[in-house]
Amino acid sequence: MLDRAGVSNGHDVLDVACGTGVLTRHAATRVGADGSVSGVDVGPGMLVVAAEAAPRATLIEADAATTPLDDASVDAAFCQFGLMFMPDPPAVLAEMARCVRPGGRVGLAVWEALERSPAYPVTVELLERRAGRAAPDALRAPFVHDDVKVLSDLFACAGLGDPQIDTQPGTARFPSLRVMVEADLRGWLPVMGVELDEDLITALLDEADTLLAEFVTDGGAMVFPLPRVAVATV
Repeated sequence: MLDRAGVSNGHDVLDVACGTGVLTRHAATRVGADGSVSGVDVGPGMLVVAAEAAPRATLIEADAATTPLDDASVDAAFCQFGLMFMPDPPAVLAEMARCVRPGGRVGLAVWEALERSPAYPVTVELLERRAGRAAPDALRAPFVHDDVKVLSDLFACAGLGDPQIDTQPGTARFPSLRVMVEADLRGWLPVMGVELDEDLITALLDEADTLLAEFVTDGGAMVFPLPRVAVATV
């Protein structure tokens, strides 16, 4: 993401939907002492964690579509795996563009199609059979911006030029199958407003042990392809 956004030493950059500061920390290292990093997120709990991960960054609790940054105040603005959760993605992209200096870049990373990450279609099908409609829909949510035309249209609606769009390989790794599935059932689904009862969670975990066994390594880790799409425009 930082490469696609053209981030280098001495740059001032904006990390939108910075979350726990994983990319923010890498950006701070990349720009060095002569640059600056601002991280914006709507979740105060996320920013507490980000402050530990990236102590040099300026962290701001704000809506991604209405940041307090000045016009043309950064060399690059980027959003990694956050745009799919925004109620108005074009407004967020337009806000990022507002903050970027002439000649700077707006960068974006989203997940490739659900079907390209083979463990997730299996999990979605399991939820469809056992947990109603809301749960599988919530698991699909991170993959909604996989279409090239959709991405191009989002940039156009934000007043940005034609983006450079590349699909890049990626790999998901979890310590075990159960860690991966529980992260979705007990972590992700509640974030999306879906709460499952404990009996159902137990049943889903038991069935997932069989359905997802092909993705478990000899050492017990859960590993499968998870490609992503990188987008950037000037």
